Amino acid sequence: MTVRQVFYRLVVRGAIEKTEEEYQGTVIQLLTEMRIEGRILFEWIVDESRRRRITETYNNIADAARDTAKFYRRSALRECPDYLEIWVEKEALAGVLWDVTSDYDVPLLVSKGMPSLTQLYGSAYQIARAARHADKESYIYQFGDHDPSGVLIPKTIERRLTELCEKFDCPGPNFERVALAEEQIAAFNLPTRPTKREGNRHADKFEGDSVELDALPARELKSMVREVIERHISSRFLTASASPRAPSASNSKCGRTRSRQMTPMAASFHRHRWRRHNAGI
Repeated sequence: MTVRQVFYRLVVRGAIEKTEEEYQGTVIQLLTEMRIEGRILFEWIVDESRRRRITETYNNIADAARDTAKFYRRSALRECPDYLEIWVEKEALAGVLWDVTSDYDVPLLVSKGMPSLTQLYGSAYQIARAARHADKESYIYQFGDHDPSGVLIPKTIERRLTELCEKFDCPGPNFERVALAEEQIAAFNLPTRPTKREGNRHADKFEGDSVELDALPARELKSMVREVIERHISSRFLTASASPRAPSASNSKCGRTRSRQMTPMAASFHRHRWRRHNAGI
């Protein structure tokens, strides 16, 4: 779970107000203190925007062979009659979606707002390759914020991919904006914020308040990703004993329920905040 997701979970539970002051001065500060003090595991909080890059090496050939045997599996996407891509607007949520897409070998693309033409060309190339070599139809599923830029991004992706696929002389992809939609905001009672309109040329045609994708419970977001993927790839293609990623505490401890019962992290957060309040901090 990201720091931003923790913030929205606390807002939804009524523990704090939805303000930048609460986000910076309460959530970020308390999560920092509680991790340093050992009250919350560092593994519970992820930061996909700052990555550590390191070359994977082995001590010997035997170690490499054992590692290959342990993680080898056939590609579920290669067995699928269609080609799929999952797009997400925000890099901070990439880890949440990767928990699902990696199970099915489906590419996950992070646009970081409006995608670059280079990124779109790369997708168009893969779509054309799938069409030519395997006669596959392509499907793109996109997840993003409900705000002036967020609703424009999927339209741009769809339009540009259609144009680029024409250059490759192949059909454009079937495109679907999965989240966020107004009905999802209402269904999950997601917290809103006033839409930034000053200096935002995209805000003229946007009505109402804005909502960040981070506000959607991680469990629901994963469920939506899994649902669109399983329209094409059956779970019977998956090999449960092989996984491209090791399980982490963040997968097992956070974001698994929408009930009012507190998770260990939430309970620890409230206890720590109560102590600071009574100490006059």
